Amino acid sequence: MALNWSVLAVLLFLPINLVEVYAAHNRVSVEAGHEAVLSCPNTPNASLLLVIWKRNCSSCCLLSYRRDHNEISRLNCSERITWKYSPASDPALRIYPVNLGDEGNYTCETVSSEGNHNFLFSLTVIVPPMVTLTHDKSRVAVCQASAGKPPADISWIPASDHSSEEEFHHPNGTVTRVSYFGWAHSSFPSVTCLVTYPTKNQTLVMDLRYTGHRLLYILVGAATGVSAVTGVVLCLILRCRACWLRKQAPGPAEHSTTKTCKFPPSRARREAAKPPDFSEKIYQNYNPRSVYVYL
Repeated sequence: MALNWSVLAVLLFLPINLVEVYAAHNRVSVEAGHEAVLSCPNTPNASLLLVIWKRNCSSCCLLSYRRDHNEISRLNCSERITWKYSPASDPALRIYPVNLGDEGNYTCETVSSEGNHNFLFSLTVIVPPMVTLTHDKSRVAVCQASAGKPPADISWIPASDHSSEEEFHHPNGTVTRVSYFGWAHSSFPSVTCLVTYPTKNQTLVMDLRYTGHRLLYILVGAATGVSAVTGVVLCLILRCRACWLRKQAPGPAEHSTTKTCKFPPSRARREAAKPPDFSEKIYQNYNPRSVYVYL
């Protein structure tokens, strides 16, 4: 048994030109958040001795299966990276959910009685952008495809020579594209933004007539609100003015016990309501709320 494993070790580490090698390069594209499956070509189970999955970097995941001991080894592998099925029956690699950090090259190495086989996979992660269609005060439609990978393509229906575009690159490799469509002097009833990216297309439509009317309604509503507030303020001023005039007018109303306005009494009324000048001792415990004036 020791001799057999010595031979196996020699086969694994001998230069490639001394063993029979079949190499294949496969490209796999998966949307972020979905499942990626890298399928190593089938090898007859009876002759399979060893399977190794590894990502092509020094500290990346290494996943292996040794058939004679039915042993699975993991090195630097997260729980998201594992076997799709049982490696004894199908040594496919499963990554779920996929994120941008999983993008790169992966190698499947198999050792069997037929030789050493290497299969290379290039995994590309696609990130759909977030798409919005708005407008600004200058009557310009703004279509934005945010944080997409690869960058989304934006087009307008109807096409316009007055459209422009800019893009912003983010550190994680995604790109935001913004396209502008001026419709201030346009007679089109609506405008359509068409966003195209690898997984699907997205279409957004803006009704230009409704957008213009909505702006008018906002302006009219604001003017109506200002008028209403102004009217209320004027009514309060006039009412207080009338109340003050009634207080100033002479007459029996001064002796009424019903008070309609809470203003400080005038100086003349305070003099009239002043009690007779008695001795100072009478006012030692003076309390305005306990004084009654009888006229």
